[in-house]
Amino acid sequence: MDFWAVIQQEWATRALIASTMVGLMCGVLGVFLVLRHMSLVGDALGHAILPGVVVAFILVGYNTLGFFIGAVAAGMLTALGITWIQQHMRTKNDAAIGIVFTAMFSIGVMGISWISHEEGVHLDLKDFLFGNVLGVADQDLYLAAMTLVMVLASIIILYRPLFVSTFQEVVARTIGIKVETLHYFLMLMLSFAVVASLQTVGVILVVAMLITPASTALLLSKRLKWVLVWAGLIGVVSAVGGLLAAIVFETTPGPAIAVVATILYLIAAFIAPEKGLAMRTWHRIQLQRRIEEEDMLKCLFHLCRSSTPITIEALAQSLGQSPRKVRRVLSRLKAKSLIDDKWQLTQKGRARAAALIRAHRLWETYLAQRTGLKPEHIHADAERLEHLLPEEMLDTIDESLGFPSIDPHGSPIPPKEGLPDHPLSTLPVGQQARIAPTQPDEQVVAELWRLGLPPGTQIECLETDDGEVLIRYNGQTQRLPSHIARKVNIELVK
Repeated sequence: MDFWAVIQQEWATRALIASTMVGLMCGVLGVFLVLRHMSLVGDALGHAILPGVVVAFILVGYNTLGFFIGAVAAGMLTALGITWIQQHMRTKNDAAIGIVFTAMFSIGVMGISWISHEEGVHLDLKDFLFGNVLGVADQDLYLAAMTLVMVLASIIILYRPLFVSTFQEVVARTIGIKVETLHYFLMLMLSFAVVASLQTVGVILVVAMLITPASTALLLSKRLKWVLVWAGLIGVVSAVGGLLAAIVFETTPGPAIAVVATILYLIAAFIAPEKGLAMRTWHRIQLQRRIEEEDMLKCLFHLCRSSTPITIEALAQSLGQSPRKVRRVLSRLKAKSLIDDKWQLTQKGRARAAALIRAHRLWETYLAQRTGLKPEHIHADAERLEHLLPEEMLDTIDESLGFPSIDPHGSPIPPKEGLPDHPLSTLPVGQQARIAPTQPDEQVVAELWRLGLPPGTQIECLETDDGEVLIRYNGQTQRLPSHIARKVNIELVK
């Protein structure tokens, strides 16, 4: 078969134009269906329009405009029926959808079967179920173009109400958005899209064009505007690619379009930047490597403190790992300048190890104080949490506990890196000191100037309470919160 000769034929051009419009329209509209958990509703409307097509055929014969009006009417009747059952009957949402669309679809199939027995009537059920994109007429193109413009214009004009009602329905109601009206309008647009897709993919496979490109786009982006762009693009590629594949392999176009859409989804599911299987696997491997390195740093830190010789055998026994794995982890630590040639911690490595031990002992303290667990039961949980939770959460835990210095086992909790060597929070009652000229960061300096405590100001500690410090300076008193007092660097006055 001469592929290029086939493509240049008029029927192939019509099919390509129709497929492009249907792919773009269904891809964009499908985003809101997926986000609103209405995927099954799209499938239901795709099946439920069949009685409308049958009634239109009986009344006006084989007429595209008649099919359009009848199908839209049947779609809206289905949407109203589903909503009524959901709101007035004690029936699950998905069950209500199944009840209505199966009944409507069955009536449509029975109607087609009945009228097909009449002499001279040709209404092929297969074309409605799976589409006949190769038989697209001018009226079908006009209908698809009109529906595409209507759908895109509606989404552009109603983008903000759709955005708010999709993600925050309560907020949408609060600010006056008519959520129910918007819901029915979306159902109307969906009915239009289903009818416009009838000739291309049929009522059975239209759900693939509504759901699969949108689901693929949601894997590729988090921003709704970009999701809409991706969904439209993927819908077009799926439709055109499926049609071309059908021509090459001489198969049915509708199912080929659905298969191409599914292949694109599987590709995205594997290579998507954040949600893809490959990236998630990579992140999981990186996390495992980081945990191995952090456990090794802690082990080296404890061995150095205990004066135990650092050997491969000692590390392997302590960590429960093979000597070969220990060597690999040590090589990675050395490449990151965390240890030296003799496996001793560098300054950077000691700081990192101290931060890990601080995290572990803070979590043990938190679990012991806030959950009531015994000290011997909290080690495993703290061992897991120290690797997974961010530094900001650890600082919050530290502050909520009152900045403890001892964990439940009696071991000292290392201070956070970057804090002063002589923090104001450790100043004994009655002791005098002065604000040091150097502070940990500019925010501390700005806060001290705001309080009237520039560098060199002489102070006296009057009271301490859970890290808060009451000081006297220049004839006045000031109570400093714990999170500020522990960041202020002081110099003792002898």
